[in-house]
Amino acid sequence: MPKPLHNLQHVHGSDPAEVLFSPLSLPGGAVLRNRVAKASMEENLAAPGQIPDHRLRKLYRGWAAGGAGLLITGNVMVDARAMTGPAGVVLDARAPLQPFAAWAAAARSGGAAAWMQLNHPGRQVRADLGGVAWSPSGVPISGAGGFARPVAMDDDDLRAVIAMFATSAARAIEAGFTGVQIHAAHGYLLSQFLSPLANRRTDRWGGPIERRARLLIEIVRAVRAAMPAHAALGVKLNTADFQRGGFRQQDAVRVVELLGEHPVDLVELSGGSAERPVMHGAGLDESTRAREAYFLDLAHEIVAASPVPVMLTGGIRTVEGAREVLRAGVAVVGVATALAQRPALPRDWFHGRPGPAPLPASSAADKATASAAKQAAVRWILRRTAARGVAPETADPDAALRLDARRRARLLRRYRDWLARHTSSRNG
Repeated sequence: MPKPLHNLQHVHGSDPAEVLFSPLSLPGGAVLRNRVAKASMEENLAAPGQIPDHRLRKLYRGWAAGGAGLLITGNVMVDARAMTGPAGVVLDARAPLQPFAAWAAAARSGGAAAWMQLNHPGRQVRADLGGVAWSPSGVPISGAGGFARPVAMDDDDLRAVIAMFATSAARAIEAGFTGVQIHAAHGYLLSQFLSPLANRRTDRWGGPIERRARLLIEIVRAVRAAMPAHAALGVKLNTADFQRGGFRQQDAVRVVELLGEHPVDLVELSGGSAERPVMHGAGLDESTRAREAYFLDLAHEIVAASPVPVMLTGGIRTVEGAREVLRAGVAVVGVATALAQRPALPRDWFHGRPGPAPLPASSAADKATASAAKQAAVRWILRRTAARGVAPETADPDAALRLDARRRARLLRRYRDWLARHTSSRNG
């Protein structure tokens, strides 16, 4: 068996460039064995019934053996009626817990911390899924077709979604995950409440950033109260949503200050949404993509203001890029696509081996299609890894997008049939 990376520390004084493989103690007492985290990627690999199976277990056993200090799952839905895709995983009050326990055991098998990311997509729900598209104010998504017409949430809906997050968090820890991460980025429901473009409410849930952040803070409180003290709690937040008049860097600074008043262990910074998918590199200039760490410039002020450790994700694939992030005061380096391509990337970094080459660019002219193609390529890699146990390091994004469309049509029928039964039995 390879030697654990937390026993292979090359730390020289307090130089942030040399602490990549040193442990990190989080505010709540949890310890990450090193500063490399597998950031969330949407695997879209749920078995019938929207539960994890052997494929997700195989993926996470591979990442567990690869040497990262923290593994964060792809987003798990708290509401079966609100999905980012037809093969998303759902952990609600009625989901069987054993498949999640097996998933957690696989993720923890190599000694890394394992957190489940919890999400509600809000208005970023495709119309053909047939569920609900809750939103702060009923404002449709601009410039992107195929999404359901959003419905403004009332007080009952708000109480319900707070309870959903708390229930899912408690069950995740019961299943064996060591923590949860609340997804409040990328244009999903909690990100929508933070954005003045999507949130036009005039009640206590809208207006200045302190009120727009209320739903996130209420969910943080409810989740923390639902979990045992030893469980870690993270939040994923945009540095900005890259839309004129939207969520800005100054808003992010204020939100991390508010989160610091609560027992939050780690804030992950990213950026973008379905309207501006910069988290996948779409719309960024060539120099930013080549530099890695897409959001590092915006993160400096947020990191300086944050009372809790910060994780930064977005485009990082080399050890040099990771160390640049640490030099900026970031505590944890989040890696996504490069870890799909190379599950053992942290070990390779430690031993001085280079990471994988960037994925080929899509030939699509518009940013949204190019972003979707990159996501499809990553999902294709994950499916092949889950099926064969070996990760292909490259994929054709345009071919992957075509395959994704055919696969989605099949999975859509399966999900809609399951949702009808799930909803009928709950109401019966």
